[in-house]
Formats: sequence, structure tokens, C-alpha cells
Amino acid sequence: MEEKPAVLIIGGLGYVGRFLALYIHEHKLASEVRLVDKHLPELAWLAPEFKEACSREKFMQADASREQSLPRVFNRANGKEFDYVFNCGGETRYSQEDEVYRVRSYDLSMAVGREAAKRNVKCFVELSTGMVYRPDSVPRKETDKLKPWLKLAKWKLAAEEDLAKIEGLNLMVLRMAHVYGPYTSKFISTALCMARVYQFLGKEMKWLWKEDLRTNTVHVEDAVRSLWTAAEWYTKVPPPRKPVPVFNIVDHGNTSQGIMAKIIHDTFNIDTGFYGTIISTFARLNLDHVVDEVNDESLDPWADLQSKAGISQTTPLSPFMERELLKDTDLSLDGSLFERETGFQYLHPQLTKDEIEKVLESYRKMGWWP
Repeated sequence: MEEKPAVLIIGGLGYVGRFLALYIHEHKLASEVRLVDKHLPELAWLAPEFKEACSREKFMQADASREQSLPRVFNRANGKEFDYVFNCGGETRYSQEDEVYRVRSYDLSMAVGREAAKRNVKCFVELSTGMVYRPDSVPRKETDKLKPWLKLAKWKLAAEEDLAKIEGLNLMVLRMAHVYGPYTSKFISTALCMARVYQFLGKEMKWLWKEDLRTNTVHVEDAVRSLWTAAEWYTKVPPPRKPVPVFNIVDHGNTSQGIMAKIIHDTFNIDTGFYGTIISTFARLNLDHVVDEVNDESLDPWADLQSKAGISQTTPLSPFMERELLKDTDLSLDGSLFERETGFQYLHPQLTKDEIEKVLESYRKMGWWP
């Protein structure tokens, strides 16, 4: 019987990284797994089910963007090389300075990419974002025009392009929609925290821009299954595959602000609505002011809610709205190519009230939810 692949996950304690480790662990897919992260497991808000998948034996604390860390990151006790390297690392916070993304995302991708090429790793999967396309409500295909609309995406695209130039790197790129699921602390969690605040204040929750603004999503379980499917598919033929395979990963729900508003209305039993064109136009001209106002309105009540609920620990949740997330840009992706090429099927085809209830349940379980 063929030996199972040995797997290295860069950013192994990040949101996608930990779920990938859990998926591999639960399905016994690998002969060895190593998780590399700058942060310690004790500080990563890991839920109990990750205990074995992200155990100390599998974990290595290192900054893989630093040249001198790479031998330690890549060397294995048996002298063999890793078969699959998944780069789930990099800066995931929004609204940072260019330099932060360059150092923490771009430099990381390039360092581990060069090392993977040197060691002839069978497949290197780069986790990227669907925010690299020129925004359009019509779902973007992989061949459509690129025009990143967040700084995070600009540096992700730069990494994609420069990784593709590395001689001998067996590269593939997956561009993700907004990833959500249990314990999520990005994008959807902000909306949920705001909804809890508006519920507490007895106020209507209103969105800027229009109902049909696309905010496409993918469940974390499908995201990590797609990563594994991608690596297996890549290694079915002798490498390298040229041109570099690039795939969009997105569910079938075509999630929009309108869908999100309806789910929040149904889940929290609060009025939801949209500001309409005049206020949205004003907001576009005064975005900083609008963001500050929204945050002023929600942060104090959130703190009150937490203290009332007896939550004294810090949690990864906050209603704090990032300016970059308030852009009226569509994240609208066509993911059919990946499904056609690999036969992949989504287990969570769309964002539903039930999926959101499960997210809230995960927060309660961790003692994060007021």
C-alpha cells in the first residue's frame, strides 16, 4: 500500500490551518503532519476538538518568513521531504499598512515557496483570496480581469504572481470567498456581534449600499476539503502542471447583503434594512466618519453585554467595523471550474439560518457570546 503523504501546514493554528489539521486528523489522511505557526497553541483560542489535531507533538513555533527558520521548518526526522505544503499563513487582519502585508504575507509566501521548490515538494498549495478580481456582481471566473480591492488582496496577488515564477515549484492557488464556520472571528462574526448589540439596544440594523451587493461565502469545512482535494488532484499526473492551476472556492448560495440581512432578522428577531442611495452616497464620501460613528455606537454596548454575561476574558469577537470591509465592492465568484476539474462537491452549499445558529452555538460553547 502506498504510504500516506507527509504534510506541512504553514499558519497551522490560523482559522483555516487548524480546520485543515482537524480534517486530516479525523480522516487519517497523512503519515505525518507538522503545524508551523508564530503563535503558541495556548494563545490561539483552540476549541477542545482541536486538542489532538493541533497537539504539541505536531506543532512547531517558528516564523517561516525568516530564512534562518526554514531548515527547522522543513527538515523531517527521517530525512525525507514533505509531500504537500499548504500555505495558510500570512496577515489576515484588514486595514493594515502595506508594509505589514509585504512582510507577513508576501515575504512568507515567497520564503516557503522557494524552500518547497528547492526540496522538490510534490504540491505547494497557496491559499489566496477572491478579492483579487475587479469587482463585479457577475460571478468572476479565474480568467477574469484582476484588480485587487483590499491591500491584503494586493499582496496576495503579488505572491501568486511571483510564486508562479519560481523554477521547480509545483504550485497551485485557491482563491477563497469569505470563509465562515464555527469559531469564526472574521467578517460574518462582525455582523453577528453588531446584530447582538442592535438586539440589545432594540434598534434596527441597517446596511449601507444595496441588498444585492455580493458577499460570497464558503464554509470552513468545505474550504479545507477543497485544499486536500486540490493537492490530491495536482499529484495525479507528473508535475509540474502548467500553467499554474488557479481555482475559485465558493459555495452555491451567491451570498449577498440581502441574504445576510434576512438571516440576521430571522436569527435575532430584529428589524433589518438598507439605507438607500442618498445616505450611501454620502457615506462613500465620508467613509472614515461613518465607520467611526458605527463603532462608537456599538463598542460600548458590546462591553456592557460582555460584563453583564460575566465574560471577563478577552475573546476574538468584536462588533468593530473595519473601514476596508465597508467598501461597496462585490465579492462574487464562480467556483464551477474546480468542481468540474476535480469532482469536488460542497457539503455546505449555502449560508443559512441553521449554519449561523451553529456559529453562535460554537461561541456559546467557548464562553465568548454575551
